Amino acid sequence: MPRRSFLIEITLIVAIAAAMLVPRPAGAQSDERDAEAALAALYRTVPAAKTLAKTAKGILVFPRIVKAGFMVGAQYGHGTLFKNGKPAGRYNIAAGSYGFQAGVQGFAYAMFFMTDEALAYLDNTAGFEVGAGPSVVLVDAGKAKALTTTTARDDVYAFIFGQKGLMAGMGLQGSKISKIGP
Repeated sequence: MPRRSFLIEITLIVAIAAAMLVPRPAGAQSDERDAEAALAALYRTVPAAKTLAKTAKGILVFPRIVKAGFMVGAQYGHGTLFKNGKPAGRYNIAAGSYGFQAGVQGFAYAMFFMTDEALAYLDNTAGFEVGAGPSVVLVDAGKAKALTTTTARDDVYAFIFGQKGLMAGMGLQGSKISKIGP
C-alpha cells in the first residue's frame, strides 16, 4: 500500500506542476510592463544591479519563472530584452532537470549582457543555452556587494530574485533561452 500512496503523490505533483507551467497568453505590452517592474524591484534591493545597468549592452528580464518538480522538474517563463532602456525583443526560458528535488517555486531572473559579443550570441543563435557560449556569472548577495563597473569583467551577470514558494533538492539542469518576437 505505501507504494500506491507514493505513486498517487507523484501523479498529483506532476499534475500541479503541469498546470502551473502552461504558458499564459503573453502580450508584448504586458510582458514589457512586468519586466520593467521586476527590474525596478531588483534595483531597489540590489544596488549593484543598477550600477551594472549603466554599462550593460542589454538586459534580459524574466519577471515570472515557474519551476516545479518531483525528481523530474521543469521551468518556464517569458521575458523582455532591453537595449538602451527600451524593449528590443521578447524571449522565453525553458529548462528541465532531473535529480533529488521536490516542490514548486516562482522567481524572477535578470541577465546583464556586458559585451557586444555576448549580446550578439543571444541575438544570433537558435537559442542561448546557459552553460554554453559566453560566460555567465550568477551574482549572489556577497558578490553583489563587491561588484562595480571596474570589477565587472565577465560577459554576462545573472541575478535570481523575488523567490516565492519552496523548492528543495539538487539536480542537473539545462536552460534554453529563445527569441519569440520583436
